[in-house]
Amino acid sequence: MENHEGYFHEASFTDPEGNPRTSKVPVVQELARQGLNHLPKRFIRANNTQHPVEPSLPKTIPLINVAKLRAGSEPEGRAQELGKLASGAREWGLFLITEHGISWSDLQSVKDVVKGFFGLSFEDKKRSVGSYASIDNMGYGRNFVKSEDEPLDWIDRLTMKAAPVGGDEGLNVWPQNPPNFKEVIEKYVKQARNVMDELLEALAEAFSLERNAFLKYLNPENSEMNVRVNYYPPCPRPDLTLGLTPHTDGSVLTLLIQFEATGGLQILKDKQWLTLPWPSHTLLVNVGDLLEIMSNGRLKSPWHRVVTQMDVERFSVALFYNPPSRVEIEPEPKPNQEDDAMEEDGFEKVVVGDYLQHFYRVSPTDEKKAIIYAKAK
Repeated sequence: MENHEGYFHEASFTDPEGNPRTSKVPVVQELARQGLNHLPKRFIRANNTQHPVEPSLPKTIPLINVAKLRAGSEPEGRAQELGKLASGAREWGLFLITEHGISWSDLQSVKDVVKGFFGLSFEDKKRSVGSYASIDNMGYGRNFVKSEDEPLDWIDRLTMKAAPVGGDEGLNVWPQNPPNFKEVIEKYVKQARNVMDELLEALAEAFSLERNAFLKYLNPENSEMNVRVNYYPPCPRPDLTLGLTPHTDGSVLTLLIQFEATGGLQILKDKQWLTLPWPSHTLLVNVGDLLEIMSNGRLKSPWHRVVTQMDVERFSVALFYNPPSRVEIEPEPKPNQEDDAMEEDGFEKVVVGDYLQHFYRVSPTDEKKAIIYAKAK
């Protein structure tokens, strides 16, 4: 059997004394190919069962028909769909969507190029794309390592900046193989942006705000769209590790597709981890921290994680939609709230880039702490 122990990603971090350090992180795809029947020590978590786990949600999260939200739709049906959107987003911070206008063939093309890339040998993947730890952790490899002691996630990643145009200029972060990888993903991103714009307008309307209350921060010329491909290989001991550490998203909205397997995504609700029922023919949308701030807490970003599975592999593609880093976002006042005063539990203005720097500096944490940065003092 071929030995894959020599394959690793390099991750840079700063130690507590302020010294730059580099960590060699094992490539989980190669560990899985090796057919391990044990879990390497660096992936083992001592408190993996901090909260009890329920096998599935006691009730399903809402499935939103995007076509019914569009102008010109039948009024009664549209009003019902807006109601579903508001209740689902308020209760869960996420929802499923269907009839969104992105064709099945385009989604299949995304699946084909992603699987094509991860089907390459490790050497070919490294030759195909660069890796930049200091620039939004873009490129191919495991990221967000902060010490040699922290437990590692059972995941391989690929991250690109798809917008604005030129945002990745001079960086080799798009795979050259498959040759149509960038073309396929950029086509998907363009369509996905339209869907997220529609959803942001509908969310504002559903909460009785001006339709552009959220979208006004996302200029199509300079707003940002990061693409993160997550690959979760089969894991020999799913009970001892995680595919992705508990977190919220530092975005306005995140749009996800998954393929090959389901059952990996969990949300913390009422102090229990609940496995999301996520049918393969739907896309999933979740609220990010920036939208929680913009909505002044009407919408809340969900605390979520990914678990591993023993005998199956799972892929997901996440699109993170953000204003430019220099933009200042402002919470929408709540009813009966003075314009010049914030409620105790409300938020204050924050510059997107400042918030994201803070977000990544304090992450990961054991609970939702990063957003306290934007709370009204």
